[in-house]
Amino acid sequence: MNTTTQGISPLRQRMIEEMCMRQLAPKTREAYIRAVLHFTRYLRRSPDTATAEELRGYQLHCVKQGISAITLNATITGLKFFFEATLGQKEVMAKMHPVRVRRARRD
Repeated sequence: MNTTTQGISPLRQRMIEEMCMRQLAPKTREAYIRAVLHFTRYLRRSPDTATAEELRGYQLHCVKQGISAITLNATITGLKFFFEATLGQKEVMAKMHPVRVRRARRD
């Protein structure tokens, strides 16, 4: 996997390579790519330029849009992988926190 696939940015290619090295499942890979894509659309520029405060703002935006806790946590996990594994920028994720998922009561 040394060659870059035509039409894929070097940043996305690097993320894909990082996911392959860790043998992430195909569905996980898709979810992580989707999370970064949605964040990029929100940010309107390359995601590798984002600040911790912009990530915090994105999480707030998602909550205001009514995204479920499960979807929000999956998004945060995908972004965490991108910033930590792909970019090596762990500190950028400092203000992103998973949300509590309410579970149905068992009676």
